[in-house]
Amino acid sequence: MITVLFQTDSHFPVKKSVITDAVTQSLQGRVKSDVELSIIIVGDRRMRELNNNYRKLDATTDVLSFPQHDPSQPMKPFVEMPDGILRLGDIVVSYPEAVREATEDNTMVDDKIIELVLHGLEHLLGNHHEE
Repeated sequence: MITVLFQTDSHFPVKKSVITDAVTQSLQGRVKSDVELSIIIVGDRRMRELNNNYRKLDATTDVLSFPQHDPSQPMKPFVEMPDGILRLGDIVVSYPEAVREATEDNTMVDDKIIELVLHGLEHLLGNHHEE
């Protein structure tokens, strides 16, 4: 079973079910155990705060991923959970950044959020891009 925990401020109008379905579809066939991850939609102030705290970067970004396991060991958590659920981690998306990028790309905001979430998911799975 794939469980997606979703949190957003009420003033950010996102289609949670569409985003959750995209994540579920992306994970199907790629994971063999029960999986859980969380998606959080935040504002630029909170994203800047997270970047400051964890990356020493005084700026906002469009997406951050916080893996729950050692990313050098894809899909293998550091400690096996007694309930058998693989907790991948957290994906944080800046709603204002998603709106800006959607406008630039002439696409729907929810489509941009899905793109950013799936990008973050790849990081949680241990797949990284060159900086």
